[in-house]
Amino acid sequence: MRVLVVEDERLLADAVATGLRREAMAVDVVYDGAAALERVGVNDYDVVVLDRDLPLVHGDDVCREIIRLGLPTRVLMLTASGDVSDRVEGLELGADDYLPKPFAFSELTARVRALGRRSTAPLPPVLERAGIRLDPNRREVFRDGRQVQLAPKEFAVLEVLMRSEGSVVSAEQLLEKAWDENTDPFTNVVRVTVMTLRRKLGEPPVIVTVPGSGYRI
Repeated sequence: MRVLVVEDERLLADAVATGLRREAMAVDVVYDGAAALERVGVNDYDVVVLDRDLPLVHGDDVCREIIRLGLPTRVLMLTASGDVSDRVEGLELGADDYLPKPFAFSELTARVRALGRRSTAPLPPVLERAGIRLDPNRREVFRDGRQVQLAPKEFAVLEVLMRSEGSVVSAEQLLEKAWDENTDPFTNVVRVTVMTLRRKLGEPPVIVTVPGSGYRI
């Protein structure tokens, strides 16, 4: 899942990004509304965590533009105000969810994951294919009943492949969904991660390389 965090309180923004990355999400961070509009015009995000009171371009206007563009991106709006009227107003702008500050990080993570599921075709909360069972909420993976310990990027790559339901996923798509914008697009990090993932999942191999196209399960 790829997430954009838009928050002008830099310490909070960076803390949220770090926490979501530990949950195997690819996260970009910006600190004002103008930068947010630039990013959503270039990258495909599953979820935007959007502070409402932003400099340069207000969060309300960022939300309106996402809706106007018809993007499948889901918006989780943040605000320092917990008033019901503010929550209603944010939702009426087109936001998909609303979370007042201060918030528990576990709740933020759960809401981001829920919105991420809504940005794609409906799938069961626990993914199963080719003897693999992947639970995104618990961050658990089992292969034929054996638990497999994965690093965050390995988990993210496997989740993207599982959600493709047998379709081929290109290296570029994996890079876009599992890594943030600071990753060198010419790096071999995808190939190396897939190799490590195959080794950890064990025999027989379940990740198939489709020459010139990508990977599938």
